[in-house]
Amino acid sequence: MPEPSQGQPPAGIATIEDRIASLFVGPHGIRPGWRWLMFLGIFFVCAGVLILPAIALHLINLPGMQPGAQAFTASFVLIQEGILVIALFVAALVMSKIEQRPMAQYGLPASEAFRGRFWVGAVWGILAITATMLLIAALHGFSFGSVALSGRALVGYALAWAIAFLLTGFSEEFLFRGYSQFTLGGGMGFRPAAIFLSLLFGAGHLQNPGEAWPGALAAAYIGFFFCFTLRRTGNIWFAVGLHAAWDYGETFVYGVPDSGFAAPGHLLNSSFHGPRWLTGGKVGPEASVACFVVISLMFLAFHFVCPAKRKTLAAS
Repeated sequence: MPEPSQGQPPAGIATIEDRIASLFVGPHGIRPGWRWLMFLGIFFVCAGVLILPAIALHLINLPGMQPGAQAFTASFVLIQEGILVIALFVAALVMSKIEQRPMAQYGLPASEAFRGRFWVGAVWGILAITATMLLIAALHGFSFGSVALSGRALVGYALAWAIAFLLTGFSEEFLFRGYSQFTLGGGMGFRPAAIFLSLLFGAGHLQNPGEAWPGALAAAYIGFFFCFTLRRTGNIWFAVGLHAAWDYGETFVYGVPDSGFAAPGHLLNSSFHGPRWLTGGKVGPEASVACFVVISLMFLAFHFVCPAKRKTLAAS
């Protein structure tokens, strides 16, 4: 029996270098967890580079630079979310080259851009936030008030908030349900990745100044619903439309706090009056029990409207 050559390990015995390499590279290339961290690293670097000119031009301010200057306005959201969308696109483009796969696999196929699923999602978003507000109002916790805008101000704010929240829908959905869900789902499975990223999505809302744990929990819950729609539709266009329309209805149409942020330039002079469990208090309707009821009904409705496709058995 031939002996192994000097300096070479016996066949079947992995070297320390092999074991270390296996932590980073698997049978299908770089392991999903590391690819996700690479994506986040590129994203944060790009966002940091892009945000510096905005700060230098005083378009946005870092927390603590000028107390009270970080108002939640349409212009601020436009700039902030625009930066995030660009950074996400660059990061995804780089990763698509590294992974040698089309960007369409990350959940936003260009062939379906702003087509049926997006607009259906937008309708669902408006109906969902409207149902939430109507439920709170039915329990005597919300008054719609009078119309606050007219003329050019109405048109200007309506368009500005629409674009701002469209960018929000893109940035948050692609970050949590696009590349991240695709990549981590390929490693740990779709459902564990969806749970992890939904909890991360909810926890991220806790950094908002007026946020509280019920609102963060609601964000995690609706984040899981967005994952559910991704599973059923195959992409995140429906989720982008719903997300953008929910925020638009919440902030612009009904003029209520959005995850703790109250914004100027809203359609109605509405008001809350009731217990926090019903109205959500300073957090807004996302911390209301009504929000959890509506999201639960959305799960049920979407299950029947968009049933899971049955897998056909191959002929034996």
